[in-house]
Amino acid sequence: MPTTRTATGKTSGWQFKTWRRTRLEWLGWLALVALTVLCWRVMTAGTIWSFVEDAPRQAADLFGRMLPPRWDYANSLWRPLWDTINMATLGTAIAIVVATPLAFLAARNTTPSMLVLRPLALFVIVASRSVNALVWGLLLVAVLGPGVLAGIIAIALRSIGFIGKLLYEAIEEIDEMQVEAIRATGASPAQVITYGIVPQILPAFATISVFRWDINIRESTVLGLVGAGGLGLALETSLNTLAWPQVSVILLMILATVVFSEWLTAKVRKGIL
Repeated sequence: MPTTRTATGKTSGWQFKTWRRTRLEWLGWLALVALTVLCWRVMTAGTIWSFVEDAPRQAADLFGRMLPPRWDYANSLWRPLWDTINMATLGTAIAIVVATPLAFLAARNTTPSMLVLRPLALFVIVASRSVNALVWGLLLVAVLGPGVLAGIIAIALRSIGFIGKLLYEAIEEIDEMQVEAIRATGASPAQVITYGIVPQILPAFATISVFRWDINIRESTVLGLVGAGGLGLALETSLNTLAWPQVSVILLMILATVVFSEWLTAKVRKGIL
């Protein structure tokens, strides 16, 4: 197929693939298919396929037991719902307080020490993001006992890494010309941060915080399953007693809470941006 040459001498346009390149691509796809088949066989080695075949009937029977929902049970869920919202809100607030200075220590353009403080801050951020909130909840329930306090701290520990990572990346992407202009006036380091950096990262900071709170609403409902209180604890109690009409009410309330948090988050982000 004919090609054209640009001013720099490089060719442009479509070119026929060589036989060697075509063969390598086919070998790559074949290896990918073989790897997929191997992974599927390993993952399904212990699967009892008779249970899988019976799954639709079992699912229909389970959902049939949930109907009709026991609507009067909803009056007992307002306190767990309040605990769930508080768990997410307080956990997010604690994470913001801890993650903000960590972000400034981790960002290349604001850290006072590239050799000590930045690696330490990055380690804390990575360690927080490496452990799921459910694992934090299991550990904290074992240490602090069951209750909302364990859930709040679990949410906070998980959120520190999320907020810290996104925030320090936002700090590194600021316009340094504005910072240099503030510094040229003889401003102190605190004034440079206050007037040169904070105004630039404030929209990102608000968006990250609201987005993390929205995620924490979802995670706080799951933490109750390990004894951290909230709607999850009510769900676990109902599951253990096979009270399926109550389970359907709890699931509907969790769905309504998540939808409301999504709507509120969208409104706040729209107002900020």
